[in-house]
Amino acid sequence: MNKKIAFIGVTGMLGKPVAKALHDAGFLITALVRDIESARKKVPAAIHLIPGDLKNEGDLKRLFVGKDVLYLNLSVKQTEKPGHWHSELEGIQLLLPLAKAAGIRRIVYLSSLVQNYQGTDGFNWWVFDIKLAAVKMIKEFGLPYTIFYPSTFMETILAQYKMGRFLLLSGESKHKQYFIAAQDYAKQVIKSLKVLNKENKEYVVQGPEALNSDEAIAEFKRNYSGGRLFILKAPPELVRFYGSFAQKMDYGYHVIQALNNYPEKFEADNTWKELGQPTITIKEFASKC
Repeated sequence: MNKKIAFIGVTGMLGKPVAKALHDAGFLITALVRDIESARKKVPAAIHLIPGDLKNEGDLKRLFVGKDVLYLNLSVKQTEKPGHWHSELEGIQLLLPLAKAAGIRRIVYLSSLVQNYQGTDGFNWWVFDIKLAAVKMIKEFGLPYTIFYPSTFMETILAQYKMGRFLLLSGESKHKQYFIAAQDYAKQVIKSLKVLNKENKEYVVQGPEALNSDEAIAEFKRNYSGGRLFILKAPPELVRFYGSFAQKMDYGYHVIQALNNYPEKFEADNTWKELGQPTITIKEFASKC
């Protein structure tokens, strides 16, 4: 079993629960962080942190020494623009040969399922181009890889939909999504590291129930343990208007459009068979928030 893990993105919304679960399962984690003091407040004390930057070759080499696996929890930030340096593009281009030279035996990459909406009904977003390019780079590089394609994480309800006492929605949610809890996803990551050897694997990550965004937010509101919440719905045209001069709003508009219109199908049969079936529902998730 690959025990020593180099981790990039440990302080993110999905990095923290996965890192904690890996640590609790007995894996030895070393994470690259820009600010040691800030990161230490967010992750378990037993996780080794080293200061550094994804843009710096020397920092990456120090991270990779003696590690078996590289776990990548990367994303395009809401403030980024097409001409910027992107961790999921230039960052991956830089780290792949360094990881191979250091003896890393497997790349584990958290990707996205909704990126497959790119090119459907005229939808085209540069962020999805980057995500698709990242997958292509990893698959073609030559190191054994595990790529996870998750449906919508339940944690995004707290991080993106919830604003104080309000849950913000926009547009018509036409299709159901198999919302997944990070805790269930982390269990699948752990199982994959225990059973995979040198083979390349791709897994669709989906939760136990299918709900559209409106249904999911309503279910969360009914079962939220932290007090009363209120649902607000903004016209997508308004979000798009503000997005014309506010980068974060433009990012949000495109995410909403993709999620509302992507015809997600259940494709996690093989994932459940090999890595275990998720059990956490939005009701259970909300009751513990």
